[in-house]
Amino acid sequence: MGKYSDDPAWSDMIPLPQDDGGPNPLAAIAYTGEYSEAMSYLRAVMAKNEFSDRVLALTEDIIRMNPAHYTVWLYRAKALFELHKDLREEIEWLNVIALRHQKNYQIWHHRQLIMTHLSDPAGEASFISQMFASDAKNYHVWSYRQWLVRTFELWEGELPDIETLLQEDVRNNSAWNHRWFVVFGRGEVAEGIVEREIEYSKNAILLAPQNQSPWNYLRGVLRKSNRSLSSLSTFAEQFASLNKPDEVKSSHALDFLADVYGEQEGRDEEARAALDLLAKKYDPIRANYWNYRKGLIGSVQA
Repeated sequence: MGKYSDDPAWSDMIPLPQDDGGPNPLAAIAYTGEYSEAMSYLRAVMAKNEFSDRVLALTEDIIRMNPAHYTVWLYRAKALFELHKDLREEIEWLNVIALRHQKNYQIWHHRQLIMTHLSDPAGEASFISQMFASDAKNYHVWSYRQWLVRTFELWEGELPDIETLLQEDVRNNSAWNHRWFVVFGRGEVAEGIVEREIEYSKNAILLAPQNQSPWNYLRGVLRKSNRSLSSLSTFAEQFASLNKPDEVKSSHALDFLADVYGEQEGRDEEARAALDLLAKKYDPIRANYWNYRKGLIGSVQA
């Protein structure tokens, strides 16, 4: 007795049970009876290449029980396209599923397929904001957002949203990563934009000197624009001075200065001193790494 075996709408279908390797499988997965029955009917409809409303209902039922089943999502998408279903209705259904299962790859791949067929991202920005309200660092949502921006050329409206997210949490690494993607993801940028990004990074560092994200972003901007780290040594020295080793405000500033001193002739000892402070006082958990870095000083020239 089961949900599908008792349903007259499925009386014409002979279910195909899972073959775990004969009558005495070595390590059979302990599926529930409900799930096993539903999957047996899915195998049957797939074998017959059936696309119908009952198939869509079946896939929805299986997704409810196991939203990570990639094959079910793919077959559902194919059924939607074959039946010329209203894909906006599918997006509305997906919204509910995505909010319920926020760490799920398959949902977002399915959404990409649907959105590709729709060719219109209307409403997506609003839903992404809804997702970020629950988790502003959700990797799947950020990956999807980058895909949307690239696919539908949505570059222009992104920076204000990113700045809002960074105002809410300047430590949001995902937002910093997306900012880089938006600003530098289309090739070369104008000098004025580089200056803007440097100032933006510096202001973020002033807000939270021990936040690694803007320091990394700043390094990236300098490298992208072929500028030396030394151009911002004075800025970094606001947060870490070798003359005041007990008053360091940012270990990341020390790291930055170690690189600055290391690239300047005659300042190897200062670079070693900065790395010593990191190893012994400000980041001892990574002492081996800092000592390794110290050992590299001067080795390139040799």
